[in-house]
Amino acid sequence: MAETNGNNLISLQNLKVHFDLGGGGILDKITGGSKVRRVVKAVDGVSLDIKKGETLGLVGESGCGKSTLGKAILRLTEPTDGQVFYQGKDLAHLSQNQMREERKNLQMIFQDPYASLNPRMTVGQIIGEPIRTFSLENGGNVEEIVKDLMETVGMSRRFIKRYPHEFSGGQRQRIGIARALAVEPEFIVADEPISALDVSIQAQIMNLMEKLQAEKHLTYLFISHDLRAVRHLSDRVAVMYLGKIVELADGKEVYSDPLMPYTKALISAVPVPDPEIEAKRTRIILTGDVPSPINPPAGCNFHTRCPYAIEDCKRQEPQLAETKPNHFAACIRINSEFPYIEENEKNGLGAVGN
Repeated sequence: MAETNGNNLISLQNLKVHFDLGGGGILDKITGGSKVRRVVKAVDGVSLDIKKGETLGLVGESGCGKSTLGKAILRLTEPTDGQVFYQGKDLAHLSQNQMREERKNLQMIFQDPYASLNPRMTVGQIIGEPIRTFSLENGGNVEEIVKDLMETVGMSRRFIKRYPHEFSGGQRQRIGIARALAVEPEFIVADEPISALDVSIQAQIMNLMEKLQAEKHLTYLFISHDLRAVRHLSDRVAVMYLGKIVELADGKEVYSDPLMPYTKALISAVPVPDPEIEAKRTRIILTGDVPSPINPPAGCNFHTRCPYAIEDCKRQEPQLAETKPNHFAACIRINSEFPYIEENEKNGLGAVGN
């Protein structure tokens, strides 16, 4: 479903990131001593478009491959296969020198604001480093540029000589954002940028990201397991399960009219602030454990936990397809004619995608 048209800033086509763990260990004993290659399929064939100026939210359980996908787009993790198009260039197949030139357009905000900052460098050195690396001074004073960036993210200019350990978590994340903005990028991968912060600070960082997006015409891939944050920030939402995208739709529609049983279970886990509504809500509890990405189930990855799974789900791998206008889902039991799996179950419909 990825397209390389003028509205898309980033287009992924069948992107894969597999980690070869080699053979050995307990599997040797099980297989009578033969070496078994163990491969973690962290990202397994993702095709996705990210439009210019939008925020695409990426959600899913821990370990589903969200962060790996974000890093693979920026080549911080090398893709195993597939293509990543940016401005007509396939980033996945650029040389290291060519990719280095593109990095000023493609930046990342990391999950842990402390671990991502060099403790031996001052704020001024941290934010100023990318400016000097890419020679973006344009005749100006780097220190003044850094101070302006600090003000842009809501920090005092007088903190420029301080070190990361002297700041709170929220302030450190602002430093990380300022560093990402220093090269004036077009696209930013925000990898769980608020998960390590206090709730009171999370809203400040989200509001800052919204403000900067409007001012600087940024495009975000916003990765999070916090569905409330994703709902607040995202124009569209992609839902990921075991290395694959299983649902993609407008941000509001994903919450108001989800199609996939997995998406419904995720949304049902989000508490509602109204105690009366919360008391009447029915929580969807998925049975079973998340399968191992080393040995994912055949057919639909989700069939081992899906309450609507049939025999065909064990054999047929579903493709992400448009079931409603601009609403995509990966399930053989729903399609544009029969988009609601509960109704299909009630009416005895099987693999309607056949």
